Amino acid sequence: MSQTLNGKIAAIGIDIGKNSFHIVGQDRRGALVLRQKWSRGQVEARLANLPPCLIGMEACTGAHHLSRKLQALGHDARLMPAKYVRPYSKGDKNDYRDAEAIAEAVQRPTMKFVATKTSDQLDLQALHRVRERLVSQRTGIINQIRAFLPERGIAVRQGLRFLRIELPGILASRTDVISHRMVRILEDLSGDWRCLDTRIEGLTSEIEMLAHQDQHCERLMTVPGIGPIISSAMVAAIGTGDVFSKGRDFGAWLGLVPKQISTGDRTILGSISKRGNRYLRVLFVQAAWVVLVKLGPEHWERYGLKSSIEAAKRRLHHNVLAIALANKLARIAWAVLNKGRAFACIKTDAMASRPA
Repeated sequence: MSQTLNGKIAAIGIDIGKNSFHIVGQDRRGALVLRQKWSRGQVEARLANLPPCLIGMEACTGAHHLSRKLQALGHDARLMPAKYVRPYSKGDKNDYRDAEAIAEAVQRPTMKFVATKTSDQLDLQALHRVRERLVSQRTGIINQIRAFLPERGIAVRQGLRFLRIELPGILASRTDVISHRMVRILEDLSGDWRCLDTRIEGLTSEIEMLAHQDQHCERLMTVPGIGPIISSAMVAAIGTGDVFSKGRDFGAWLGLVPKQISTGDRTILGSISKRGNRYLRVLFVQAAWVVLVKLGPEHWERYGLKSSIEAAKRRLHHNVLAIALANKLARIAWAVLNKGRAFACIKTDAMASRPA
């Protein structure tokens, strides 16, 4: 690329592939001045010779690594959700048009960007994703065992721990209704269950250790209902939360706010949108149930939540109350993470409580 071309490029869109990357560059007026296909090894070397410019990419596999590399070269590399880029694509889909759409989208002042994750964040996120997959596999095995037993006239009380306690006795004493073949199948499934338990416990211990070593996670764990798993998952997902301007935006990103279908003067609110990070949303809902069921009113008072929870209980179904509390906890957690302060309840002279 000539020096004349280098001076013209204001924004670049990169469509990331496995081995080849499609590059489209635009000048300050939006005209195309670059349209090329580069191999993976060429991207960093060629962009190192360009003056610093705005570079856009979709947030996908490999995007965070490339974004860190380009930022180290002085470029303003930004990641965007793919669904926000799609409206800028014109005509039939191909890689060059995707790159052109990315170059146009990254220049929009109202575009929502994804924060570039550090290597430590990606490692922590990988631990959570592997643990989530193993928990899902364990649940599948437990459900399969439960499905086999009623066909032999055996019912076990609901709950993981009850099945774990009763299964060895069932396999040893109920040979009158369970065939030898089925006993062998259930023993193999029980062995798989034990192996998954061991791996899940190992990953959980590692996540807890990392959470207690991180100051951001330690502060998050001062929020009621939030422990090492939720705090570390939140730090892995959003870092310090700078990508959100306020806690309400974080709650909306989690999908814990009503879906809005409004027009004119009519404001129509439906069920929760369930957008964004599903894994983190599920964890915050679980945290809300912990606060509602396990902590009790005496702890609600301690954390300054008693008045709001009791007022909401009088008008909301308990499932809706859990979602509302999950949204509240998410907003508190964002404030704790973003402001760098531990959660505390400050009581006024009027005995009113508010979270710090």
